[in-house]
Amino acid sequence: MSEKLEITGGEAIARMFAAHEVGLMFGMGGFQLLPFYDAARRLKLNHNLINDERCAVFAADAYTKVSGRPGVCDATLGPGATNLVTGLAEAYNAGTAMVALVGDSHRMHSWKNMTQEARQLEVLRPVVKDVLRVEKIERIPELVRRAFAIATSGRPGPVVLDVPEDIAHEVHAFDADAFYSSANYRRAPALRCRPASSDLEQAASMLAGAARPLMLCGGGVHISDAADTVQAFARRFGIPVAHTMSGKGAIACSDPLNAGLFGRYSRIANELIAKSDCLFVVGCKLGEVATRRYDLLPAGTPIIHLDIVAEEFDRTATPALRLWGDVQATLQDLEERIAAQAGAPSAAREDYRAEVSQAMQAWRESVQGKLTAAETPIGMARLMHEINATLPEDGILVADGGFAAHWGGLLFDTKRAGRGFVPDRGFASIGYGIPGAIGAAAAAPGRQVVSLTGDGGCNMSLGELETAVRMGLAFTLIVVNNAASGYIKALQHLMYGSGSYQSSDLAETNYANVARALGCNGIRVEDPADIQAALQTAYACKDRPTILDVVVTRDPAHMLPGVDSRAAKIKPGDRIA
Repeated sequence: MSEKLEITGGEAIARMFAAHEVGLMFGMGGFQLLPFYDAARRLKLNHNLINDERCAVFAADAYTKVSGRPGVCDATLGPGATNLVTGLAEAYNAGTAMVALVGDSHRMHSWKNMTQEARQLEVLRPVVKDVLRVEKIERIPELVRRAFAIATSGRPGPVVLDVPEDIAHEVHAFDADAFYSSANYRRAPALRCRPASSDLEQAASMLAGAARPLMLCGGGVHISDAADTVQAFARRFGIPVAHTMSGKGAIACSDPLNAGLFGRYSRIANELIAKSDCLFVVGCKLGEVATRRYDLLPAGTPIIHLDIVAEEFDRTATPALRLWGDVQATLQDLEERIAAQAGAPSAAREDYRAEVSQAMQAWRESVQGKLTAAETPIGMARLMHEINATLPEDGILVADGGFAAHWGGLLFDTKRAGRGFVPDRGFASIGYGIPGAIGAAAAAPGRQVVSLTGDGGCNMSLGELETAVRMGLAFTLIVVNNAASGYIKALQHLMYGSGSYQSSDLAETNYANVARALGCNGIRVEDPADIQAALQTAYACKDRPTILDVVVTRDPAHMLPGVDSRAAKIKPGDRIA
């Protein structure tokens, strides 16, 4: 007979997390989950107190994006649970595998005005992949396994595991051999599926026969851990690769086939889309920013759409062919079929490849003046140029919502294929920069992590610098200090003219001083000539975060990296950097 373990429900959950080899957890406790916390201490799980539950999800999200392992966060009932919502929406829209453990009220006393009680599952359900409520203590091992299976399968996403107080505190005699997991569900994607063979044959014919095919890659490439596969596929057949902000790193930005960002803030990609005779959409939702509010893709150009979620087909564009499957597995199969049909790329394809490389080089030369500008306050293009010059090949840039992600998406250059750029584009919430840096740094010890946030985003999650100091994490946080809610102020300027600003200015704040008060290193940078030295000083610090307070342009006409198509008509040449 199996050994019996008389333990609380909370300890059973902790043991199941250990069986799933959970690497890092973030949360804020409450009475309901105290048995879980006590077990986490005794079992030596890596659990870390966070100062805001929303940031617990953001940190877990970045941890998963960098490590590939499901993130775990927790919160107590009521305000703890509802504070998770924004973070869970980010993880859900971004396809991030995660389990959120949530305490709930004692079932004997539910709906008797218990302290902090709320209809929290009704609030959480729309922003997660599934909600699993534990009603019987003996089902804990089964339901935790189920939570990880759902979180890591298909298009990954967050799963709420809701545990009533009485279940967490109750003691039950579990079979010791009940605490196991499947290796498949310890990473995402857990399982890979492929499109129908006939669809693959048709896709191979379309791509082999096209003179100017173009791959449009989204975040699904990284969800599938398929960047190396994309790069090898593109190189073998001479197909250029454009990407969304989430898809950056689908191919190294230094590769001759890289066409850069497409959509609202394109370099050369939009022109290539207009001239393409076959668009291969790979793991991309074709949303508002990527399609320049849905007017980018030419009518009549055949589209092949590859995605793990069939519901994404036909949402914003009608494809000629739908490939329902995992990106990595599908491209591997498709590569074999194209090679069998067409062999090496034609000479015409080689000319096309050279055209893309030359266009990108011409673009870089056209903006060189802005990339190296000595003006003060500092221009965003110069700041991004210095980040590119100093961040090592395996470095990671986390980008907060708003214009931090847009400037990063446009100008940050990954030096190899893979997820070296971590923006929160699922929900594009500001406040991601600090917790995102925590999750990325914890997931990749030894790699240089830089996070780009605005002063508004920094204000929203400033308390998590204490978390980072307590955890002993070393990363560089760049606060883009323009004393404004920059994206909003720039849009107000674009739509209503100079001086027409409402509720978009912030107080002048020295974030280097704030950082030092919280136990971090703090450096204020006001001259572009000082950026590189400040970055090197930050990179050299190995025991705490370093905050670079970079004073950038206050001119709202120069805050955005291009024209926002919601506010103005896009015209050829409409971009600032």
